[in-house]
Amino acid sequence: MALYRTGPYPILESNSLAYSHRNLFVLPVPLHFARHRQSSNEGKRKHKGLCSSSLHGAASASSMESHQEDLSTFSVCLEEEADHVVRFKMSDFKVLDHVSIGLGGRADEVVFEGEVKDSGSPLYNTRVILRQLYSTQAQRRGKRAIEVLKKLVRRKLLYHSYSMQVLGYISLPASGDGGSFILVHGYHGSFSLRHWLQQSDWLQTLEATLALDEESVRKVGEDTTGGPAISRQLRLIRMLMRDLLIGVNYLHSHGLAHTELRLENVHISPIDRHIKVGILGNAADFCEDGSNSGSMENMDRRQMMIAFDMRCMGFIMAKMVMGELMDPLIFAKFKLFLTKGNDPSCLRQLMLEILGRNSPNGNAGLQMLDRNWGAGWHLLSLLLATKPSQRISCLDALRHPFLCGPRWRVVPSMDIIRWGLGCTAMRISEEYIYRQPQRSRLAHFIDLLEMLNPNPKPKNWLELLPGKWRLLYCTGKHVGLTLRQPAVRVLVGDLHLSVKRESKLKSNLSFVSDIGFSVMIGQDWPHDKAGKRGRVQVNSSFTLRAGRRLYLKQDNTSEKLSFGPSGNEEALAQKFTSKKWRKITPFKEFPSSLPAAKLASGNIDVTMNLDDPLNQNIDTAKNVLQELRTQIPPEIFDLSKVVCGTYVDSRLLVLRGVNGSALLFTRSFADSDISS
Repeated sequence: MALYRTGPYPILESNSLAYSHRNLFVLPVPLHFARHRQSSNEGKRKHKGLCSSSLHGAASASSMESHQEDLSTFSVCLEEEADHVVRFKMSDFKVLDHVSIGLGGRADEVVFEGEVKDSGSPLYNTRVILRQLYSTQAQRRGKRAIEVLKKLVRRKLLYHSYSMQVLGYISLPASGDGGSFILVHGYHGSFSLRHWLQQSDWLQTLEATLALDEESVRKVGEDTTGGPAISRQLRLIRMLMRDLLIGVNYLHSHGLAHTELRLENVHISPIDRHIKVGILGNAADFCEDGSNSGSMENMDRRQMMIAFDMRCMGFIMAKMVMGELMDPLIFAKFKLFLTKGNDPSCLRQLMLEILGRNSPNGNAGLQMLDRNWGAGWHLLSLLLATKPSQRISCLDALRHPFLCGPRWRVVPSMDIIRWGLGCTAMRISEEYIYRQPQRSRLAHFIDLLEMLNPNPKPKNWLELLPGKWRLLYCTGKHVGLTLRQPAVRVLVGDLHLSVKRESKLKSNLSFVSDIGFSVMIGQDWPHDKAGKRGRVQVNSSFTLRAGRRLYLKQDNTSEKLSFGPSGNEEALAQKFTSKKWRKITPFKEFPSSLPAAKLASGNIDVTMNLDDPLNQNIDTAKNVLQELRTQIPPEIFDLSKVVCGTYVDSRLLVLRGVNGSALLFTRSFADSDISS
């Protein structure tokens, strides 16, 4: 006999419990609980009003007598409402001497594995799970699992495919320690999804368990099997996520929310190769009993419940893709980032700082999420969106490009197109190889983003612009250190632009440009380039109002006029008039101007701080300041040269200078200590 449990209901002494090197808990000592048998006709009552009142009174009962009475009444309630499941007896089962580690229960549960030995039962010789429930709360979970089965019985095929099948129950009478009953449900493998992912060879083992072939990979739009480890892992994650989304959508379409979607509650059946989303003991109804399903209150309740399930799906996807999140410390940083109100679209920056340090050859999870123009990050940001109304639904997630293989033609939305353009521009800027092809591509992507700006109105800018932004790239002139011998050797660090709204009633904004740098002492570059630290801050106030950015057209009789150094107007006009882009662009022909946010600057205040001994020499400070002005874009040092904003969303910002050069920023999360 074997069990798996922890909690205040001791069955055996601790020295009788042993752990085998396989995934089993083994108990050689027999457990005598067969004496709790109860015949199917014993103790039945017909009064339904007593059933309803007992469920509310069980939680507040304090004496042993009232506790036993509540438990017996609970059994009567169960018999009246569970006519669609089987009431077993303990003599119907042969209890096995081991319990799989992936079936661990709660503190008020004891889990057994058994086989049906009743030859007259259709489940004869079938392995099942016996989950003995002690506390009142645990018994309510068991009763709820049976109620959910009754609600889902209309589409039993989907229920059997995506849920741990509730087969019946065993009702036990009250004893000296109180009564309990045993929930009988299906056995779907010895591992939960958490235990699968914790195995060192989980990819190969899970591929073998699911018996992946050409037919199975075609179901997720793939055209090949095997391949590199990253491709195989991405293919497997697509299959698991799609199966899990189908199961959760099955619940949502029946007015139920799972509320307990975690890796520990998800199992993979090697028989039908489907994801099982648990026994649904805590599934909640979208509509309260007796209320109108179309009321605003129930609509809000439904949206909140679906959003909670989708957030849990986001955590599951993140852990499957980035295995490092299985570490509780790293996952705590991941969750703290979201708890502090940071936008999920900045998750890539956080995970790049956390995971990129220990991955000299690149992190596999980051590579998977970066594929298909960052489609994985886009889906993850929608699953973990801060506002519940912005989270993606199961059906929309199933149509997302990250979960669709190359064989499926997915028509991307405008939001995904903008996301892909931004991700590509970010990845090119991270390479720090600014030859002419890279510069031309970056300028081209920035122009495309400006054409597809989703927030052109000033009220949108006033809402999205405040925050901390990090400079990624500037399309203006670049002056590096390769072919120069500067008077002072300065290494420029991150350039941040902090924007604050001075008043909610006015359109006044406060801009702070923060430039961090290091100064090398001496005429030669040292091996250790830590140097002496310094910082420059530029403060200015701006007024934001509506404006337009003009595109000057080419005149055949004169030389070409262009707005900015990129000169991509002709290429843009040809692209947007092509058949591919004509379907998604908001205009039929190339416009002569686009709406922009006009920025009018006020006074400018510049402050520079230097460490000792640089702050003792005025000439050195002047040389440092001159070198900074040579290396950094002039718009960062002199904020008055920023004249308009042409693109903004939750992740990216594009500002234009007076000379037409574009500054590409990405939103930086406020608390950088999270990643440290």
